[in-house]
Amino acid sequence: MAKAGVAGIVTQGTNGEAVHLTNLERSTVNRTTRDALSRTGYENIPIIVGCGVQSTRETIDLCRQAQDSGGDYAIILPPSYYKANYKPECIKGYFTDIADASPLPILLYNYPAVTGVDLDSDTIIELAKHPNIVGCKLTCGNTGKLNRIAAATTASTHADPGSGFMCLGGSADFTIQSLVGGGSGVVAGLANIAPKSCVKVSELFISDNYHEAKTLQAIVARGDWVAIKTGISGTKCALECFFGYGGFGRKPLPRPTKKEAIDYADMFQEIANVEKVL
Repeated sequence: MAKAGVAGIVTQGTNGEAVHLTNLERSTVNRTTRDALSRTGYENIPIIVGCGVQSTRETIDLCRQAQDSGGDYAIILPPSYYKANYKPECIKGYFTDIADASPLPILLYNYPAVTGVDLDSDTIIELAKHPNIVGCKLTCGNTGKLNRIAAATTASTHADPGSGFMCLGGSADFTIQSLVGGGSGVVAGLANIAPKSCVKVSELFISDNYHEAKTLQAIVARGDWVAIKTGISGTKCALECFFGYGGFGRKPLPRPTKKEAIDYADMFQEIANVEKVL
C-alpha cells in the first residue's frame, strides 16, 4: 500500500479485525507495521490506530498503547452498547474526555451501519473545535454532511492546507464526491485489495482529468460494492486469491466455502485486472 502511494495506513480497523484482537496483539500489529514502513523507507507515512471501545477509560488506555507501539493518530468510534441510555452530551463528553487525555491526535469515526450511532454534522463541527480532535472519517456516506463539516472546519484539501482538519470520506466508492465536496481524501477499505486504483482516482481528479477520473471511479465503486456486500470475509478471501495472503476471519466469522471463494474472486476480478495494469 505504501508503494502504491497511499497517504497513511490504518491498523485496528474493520478489516484489521480490531474487535477480535487482544491488547497484546494490537500492539504487535502496530509495531510490525511501523517496523515494516521504516525498514523500507516509508517512515514518514503515518499510522492511524483504531482505539475506540465502549468505555472512556479503556479507550484512553488504548490511545496511550497506540502511541507506545508506533501510532501517530487514534481513530475513535462512538460508544454504542448502551446507546439507548446515552444522552447527546454523553457522546460529546466521551470524545472530549478522550481528546483531553489522549497523547495522540484524534479522528472521529462515524460508522452508523456498525454502531447504530450516527454523528450529525453539528456534533462533529462542535467537537472539531477541540485542539486534539484533528479529523473525521465518514463511513456513513453522507456527502452533504461531509460538505457541511469541510466548510465549517476549513478542512485541508489538495489545493489548500486550510485549518489542518482532515475531513475524510469513509469509502472508496465516493472518492470524487468527497473531493468535490471539499473533503481531504478518503480512508478506503478497498485499498487493501486495490491501493493503486484508489490512489489513481484521486490523482486523476486533482490533475483535472475528470473524464478518466469518472471512468476509474465507476470501476472502483463496483469493486467497493463487492467488498461492502461480501464484508470482511470477502475482502480477506480476495486477498488470498489475488495476492496469496490475508487468511480467514477469526471465529465467529464464517470461513467461505469453496464455491463462495470462487464467486468472490469472480466478483472482484474487474478491479483486480485494473490494479494489475496500473
